[in-house]
Amino acid sequence: MATKKTKITKESIVSMYMNFVLEHSEKPKSVYLFAKLNGFEETEFYNFFGNLESIEKEIYNQFFEKTIELLQKDNNYESYDMKSKLLSFYFTFFELLAANRSYVSMSLNEGKNQLKSLLLLSGLRTNFKNFIGDITTDEFRIQQEKIQNFQDKAIQESAWIQFLFTLKFWLEDGSASFEKTDIFIEKSVKLSFELLNVAPINSLIDFGKFIFKEKIQAK
Repeated sequence: MATKKTKITKESIVSMYMNFVLEHSEKPKSVYLFAKLNGFEETEFYNFFGNLESIEKEIYNQFFEKTIELLQKDNNYESYDMKSKLLSFYFTFFELLAANRSYVSMSLNEGKNQLKSLLLLSGLRTNFKNFIGDITTDEFRIQQEKIQNFQDKAIQESAWIQFLFTLKFWLEDGSASFEKTDIFIEKSVKLSFELLNVAPINSLIDFGKFIFKEKIQAK
């Protein structure tokens, strides 16, 4: 009796790719070899991806999509204010990254090429900025306009920069259960919202002390 062939999907290719990278500590040399090692035809690969680099971008897109899926399962999520939604996103997203820490570290730290890392996150960047646009409230926009003529794109871009700082901190975080990243998230998100108020100085000092302490200990 012939063995039933496994159906190839976008998700199964992503899983195979991540397993390959983790097991071999390197990326596949070609689509042909990758497909052959995993028992499917090269032509099947191109039904979902144009090249191997596309898989790497898709992995971070899937982290984002899974995060949103988990958030929406919480019946109370839609009633959260903007700050709570952003915090929920951060904690959920970085929980998923922690579950895939080895792959993410290898992927983003490869050759210390920051430009290449940013290219891998291009799809995530678009999704994240759209998410920020979705949760941005009119009240937040009005508060921003009191400071300067902030447009939605500027709000989204500044949020993305904050996200990248958090990701970099997480990649370098050696604390148990990444508890220092949790503190970083809480303090940075709190600061970003309190900067809209008249007197954010206490949060600014608190966050500055935390970063200074972490940098001193790292030396």
